[in-house]
Amino acid sequence: MTAPTAGPRAPVTPSPTVRPPQPPNRLKAWATRAPLLPALVFLIAVTQLPFVATLVISLFDWNSLDPDDRHFTGLSNYRHAAEDEALRESVLTTAVLTATVVLATVVLGLLLALLLDRKFRGRGVVRTLLIAPFLVVPVAAALLWKHVLYNPDYGLLNGALTWVAARFGDDSPPQPDWVSDMPLLAVEASLIWQWTPFMMLILLAGLQSRPMDMIEAARIDGAGNWQIFRYLTLPHLRRYLELGVLLGSVYIVQNFDAVFTITAGGLDTANLPYTIYQTFYQAHEYGQASAAGVLVVIGSIIIATFALRVVSSLFTEEASRS
Repeated sequence: MTAPTAGPRAPVTPSPTVRPPQPPNRLKAWATRAPLLPALVFLIAVTQLPFVATLVISLFDWNSLDPDDRHFTGLSNYRHAAEDEALRESVLTTAVLTATVVLATVVLGLLLALLLDRKFRGRGVVRTLLIAPFLVVPVAAALLWKHVLYNPDYGLLNGALTWVAARFGDDSPPQPDWVSDMPLLAVEASLIWQWTPFMMLILLAGLQSRPMDMIEAARIDGAGNWQIFRYLTLPHLRRYLELGVLLGSVYIVQNFDAVFTITAGGLDTANLPYTIYQTFYQAHEYGQASAAGVLVVIGSIIIATFALRVVSSLFTEEASRS
């Protein structure tokens, strides 16, 4: 027996040569980036140049009451800022104020976002009303709380206490002076009222981006509302919560309007921005105020980074457990 002969071989086509990647067209790249250059120049002029000027002024002993006696002192202003007792107290006040406001706004914003994520009649009107406090000018919001709500003579809070007491037959209800009796809480309530809509918008955007097919599959498998929220909704909102905590911490640390308008920095409510304001405009110490401002910027970056890592680690542990 003879082995079968192989048929004619198909012609071997040469493999296509791989062309090396073409070098980028630099002219086209610059033409694409050109519209962004005015915005970049404006950003540098508005943010970076003032910070550089502040950094330079912080190295001088400069009092505006004696402008001719201005000389270079190096890091002595930073040493004085670190040893200043009023500045250390304002750091503690700022930390308490920031932590309280951010935690309260995150919880209330999440509850309101869960409410607005449901369909009900008049949802658009309710959403607009809930967003309205965030659109109020900060000084106007602080004035609203100070005079319309907190005033002991004609404020709505004491008026509500009088009305409730009258319903129960009490002719002499308590009329507390809210700002004097609880100053830090008065500032915190004003900031919580104004910044809760901001957290609500961020978390509502996260809720509306959830994959609904997974939620429907979980409901078919018998999962309840709490299980869906804990194992599906909350892990999905992790990045949105991180963003809210990060931005809220940065904004509240820099808040000046509420403290200045409601308490004028008195009764142990002076935070870092107000302390810097006092050093700059009342003590006229430009060098010391600039050094404190630089330290505040550095501290804000550290706090924001630390808060972001802590929140991320907490949610990572929760996701690994589930």
